[in-house]
Amino acid sequence: MNPPDDSNVADVRVDIWLWAARFFKTRNLAKQAIVGGHIDLNDGGCKPAKTLHVGDRLQIARGEERLDVEVLALSDRRGPASVAQGLYRETESSRLAREAAIATRRMTGTGAPAKRPDKQARRQLRQLKGAG
Repeated sequence: MNPPDDSNVADVRVDIWLWAARFFKTRNLAKQAIVGGHIDLNDGGCKPAKTLHVGDRLQIARGEERLDVEVLALSDRRGPASVAQGLYRETESSRLAREAAIATRRMTGTGAPAKRPDKQARRQLRQLKGAG
């Protein structure tokens, strides 16, 4: 889809753009990620009120996911996901690294036990933890 027609938007705060591009569910979560150092703008630090421009590069870390995106359009309104995807383009190297990480996680599994521990296993766990 085409990016939204917000031609009157000359500059947008980074936290608002991240929310509008649907990287975060709320502006507050976007702000917390920026303050926590999970967002880098043009290979440098970033503050929530920093002005974003078309052509800027953002490195976004969400949990285990790492994204490197280029800003294609500015918007201060949150729209449908199809429109939000027109605001940015993920770099090819970022996409390949993300897909490789997903494949690795699938291969290793979650590491959860196959079943709940029975009475004997619970006793052994309590003994290991020192709870007698």
